Amino acid sequence: MTDRAAALAPGGVGNIGPGLDVLGMAVSGPGDRVLVERVPGRGVTVVDAGHPELPTDPEKNTAGIAAMQALAYAGAASVGVRMTIVKGLPLAGGQGGSAASAVAGAVAINRLLGDPLDPLILLTCALEAEATVAGRHADNLAPALFGGVCLIRTVHPLDVIKLPIPESLRVVMAHPAQRLRTADARAVLPQFIERARVIQQMANVAAMVAGFWSGDLALIGRGLDDQIAEPARAPLLRGFVEAKTAAMAAGALGGSISGAGPTSFFLATDDLSAQRIAHAVRDAYAAVEVACDTRVAHIAPVGALGLDDEATSA
Repeated sequence: MTDRAAALAPGGVGNIGPGLDVLGMAVSGPGDRVLVERVPGRGVTVVDAGHPELPTDPEKNTAGIAAMQALAYAGAASVGVRMTIVKGLPLAGGQGGSAASAVAGAVAINRLLGDPLDPLILLTCALEAEATVAGRHADNLAPALFGGVCLIRTVHPLDVIKLPIPESLRVVMAHPAQRLRTADARAVLPQFIERARVIQQMANVAAMVAGFWSGDLALIGRGLDDQIAEPARAPLLRGFVEAKTAAMAAGALGGSISGAGPTSFFLATDDLSAQRIAHAVRDAYAAVEVACDTRVAHIAPVGALGLDDEATSA
């Protein structure tokens, strides 16, 4: 046990195109950091939520909820904890910010207590937190905790499979000056889906899994074809259709909306291609008068559990 601990969880891409709620990947770059400190009393006090729009009520903050869950699972509900959250990920940005905070909260508490909880219990703690703001799904949570590309076969019971990462694969992240709440993005999803579309979606997810496993980048690109969420959400995101068209013309393997949006992502075979795609996407958004930040990233091979040195230096 210790008196202070910290954890850093990466952001990522939820859904990965056709993988609605079942495929996610951690992405290099910004993440959310949570620092915890033992204090007299009991329970969790959030002294800084990391953004003025986020609640400091620990029962409404994903990091706070995950921390309380972790204390309970560890049999340490009587421990007093002061929490500070440092947000590196945008709010309502589609980069897994609420999930990263939840994972970092659970991992920080676990480290504070001497690591009594196993990874699946930590994921369960984060899942309870994420359910309060974005529904019960783990496609962002699992990569934030384990890193890499994760397939969530089931949530009850939790069954997570980590897929291999093709070394040359690059991810272009495009964050337009927009916001889209997860609840709003989920509200437009269709309640009834044609059988042919469901079958094609299943085939596309299978193709992506096979592509990651075999290292076949072209197959990953062919599978990255969302038949369900993207058509429903694209009208909410000004400039996305134009940006995707430009990215594909610039050589992207494929692309889609990251999580619930508004961030979009595009896969590339190498750094040079990724830079060309990023430039084309920025220009496409600019043409419809939407400011957009882009960056070239890679799939982060490790998540919060693998960041001990970085996390404790916060």
